[in-house]
Amino acid sequence: MTTAATGRPALPPVPFDPEVQAVLDEMARNPQPALTRQTLPRDGVDRMFPDNDAVIGDRDIDWVDRLIPGPAGAPDVEITIFRPSGRSAERLPAFVNIHGGGMIVGHRTWETGRVVDIVAEHGVVGVNVEYRLAPEDPYPAGVEDCYAAFAWVAENAAELGIDPDRIILGGGSAGGGLTAAVALMARDRGGPVMRGQLLLCPMIDNTNTTPAALQYDGIGTWQREMNLLAWSCVLGDELAYSAEAPAYAAPSRAEDLSGLPPAFIEVGEAEMFRDEDTEYAMRIWATGGQAELHVWGGGAHGFDMYMPEAEITRAALAARSSWLRRMWTVR
Repeated sequence: MTTAATGRPALPPVPFDPEVQAVLDEMARNPQPALTRQTLPRDGVDRMFPDNDAVIGDRDIDWVDRLIPGPAGAPDVEITIFRPSGRSAERLPAFVNIHGGGMIVGHRTWETGRVVDIVAEHGVVGVNVEYRLAPEDPYPAGVEDCYAAFAWVAENAAELGIDPDRIILGGGSAGGGLTAAVALMARDRGGPVMRGQLLLCPMIDNTNTTPAALQYDGIGTWQREMNLLAWSCVLGDELAYSAEAPAYAAPSRAEDLSGLPPAFIEVGEAEMFRDEDTEYAMRIWATGGQAELHVWGGGAHGFDMYMPEAEITRAALAARSSWLRRMWTVR
């Protein structure tokens, strides 16, 4: 038996957690059409999830949309800022979120829930970032937008009531990969200092050659076919799966992982990003850097979003919260 995409011998996948498998079985009963370059959703994606007020509910959180300067010569960047009500005089820690979607789909409103939950639990300022998507705007458009947003938040911390020494950048999947890339850029450019990088199942290896990348060919939530499409949209056909791809697009290509902010790396045991994320943590450790790694048994890609009631999701959220508290309370 061989994998459909590569013709290589198939590798048996790690089984999914039973609660995860039950949701995957339900999803399989209502399959969605496969996405192509021509069918990537654009119109109305910002209205696919509840609006900010509905997500906030009765929690005391204020929010505002802002349009901030983008990279030089590029369009402005849209962000949404969330802040605990009645704390305008305080300098609070901040969490800046970059949404997922393979760098080809998605909208910041899709992850309002994650940002609002962190703001409510930790009493911090939350910033949700919009960025340009491929293939209309391939690399480096998206990552430069994210760097511009991070730098703007840091540079305008006083106006925003943010402690510039306690800004954490984070995201899931593509958002995790973009977070890792922005951390590299900030180090290399002498940019603002990031307190930490929250990398949730980050998409960081464009080559798609790890055992996990082959094990989850055609199964799970984010599958090999979609990953191949995403990298081809972001990098173009010549560099899509090449080891010569730029590190600011695919952070696994970075030769030097020293001098980076502390990282929290979370990934499912049963997903195609497992091996690239685990290796990234080990390479950070090899430089003497900090990387707290969590590999959740039987977890599919993005299990916290697809399976919010599963026991592994509750455990994962608790681990994230612990790390965030530790990062924000250490001066």
